[in-house]
Amino acid sequence: MGKSRNNLLGVGGQRKKLSRAEQQGAGSARGADRKAAEDKKQELVRKMRERAEAQAATTAEPGEQGTPSAQS
Repeated sequence: MGKSRNNLLGVGGQRKKLSRAEQQGAGSARGADRKAAEDKKQELVRKMRERAEAQAATTAEPGEQGTPSAQS
């Protein structure tokens, strides 16, 4: 027989070391940072969509009126 399969010590990766505050249930500042970063990202996406919609609306208006630049 080969190796013993009963000893699974070290299988499955390592656990993150918890700070004292995290052990007591206070959570980490990293979670708050992630939330703030997600909020910033959502705000940026919203602004970009608004700009794209406004730009699409302004470029669509001259084409509807039949200007020569929009016909080519």
